Amino acid sequence: MPSAPSFLQRLIGRADPRGGLRPLYEAVVREGRQPHWYVEGAVPDTMDGRFDMIVAVLSLALMRLEQQGAAQESVWLTELFVDDMDGQLRQEGIGDVVVGKHIGRMMSALGGRISAYRSALEGGGDLPDALRRNLYRGAPVAQDALDHVEGALRSRWTRLGCLTRDAMLAGDIG
Repeated sequence: MPSAPSFLQRLIGRADPRGGLRPLYEAVVREGRQPHWYVEGAVPDTMDGRFDMIVAVLSLALMRLEQQGAAQESVWLTELFVDDMDGQLRQEGIGDVVVGKHIGRMMSALGGRISAYRSALEGGGDLPDALRRNLYRGAPVAQDALDHVEGALRSRWTRLGCLTRDAMLAGDIG
C-alpha cells in the first residue's frame, strides 16, 4: 500500500523523500519478476518464491548502497519495500492484527538474506548453499537451475559494482 504524504506534509509542501528511491525499487521488483528466475532458475513461482527472488535482488541493491555510503537511501529503499509488502499482505486479505507480525518476519528474512549474500559475495562464502537455504528454502533443486541463479546473481552483483549512486537512484541496476 503506497504511503501517501501526511496532511501536514501536503500542507507545508514537503515531499516524501522516499520518492527519489521509487525508480530503484521498481527496477528491483521488475528484475525479481523476470521469467528466467522461475523457468531456467526453477525458483518456485509462488508468493513465497516471488518474495524470495525480490529479496535476493533487493539485498544486492542494499549491499551496493551500503558500499557507497548511502545509508539514508538504504533506509528509504527498505521502507518502500515494507510499504509494498504491507499492501500485498492486505490485498491477500491479511488483517490489521497480524500484518505487523508478517512484516516483522519479512524484515527478519531480509536481514538474514543480506547477511548470507554478503558473506557469499564479499566474504568468500558459499553462494550455492545460501541460495539453497534462502531462495529454495531447502527444497531439492537441479544443479543447472542453481547454476543459472548463481551466475545471474553474481553477474548482477558485478554490474551493480560498476554503477554510481546516482545511476542506481535513477533505477539502473545494471
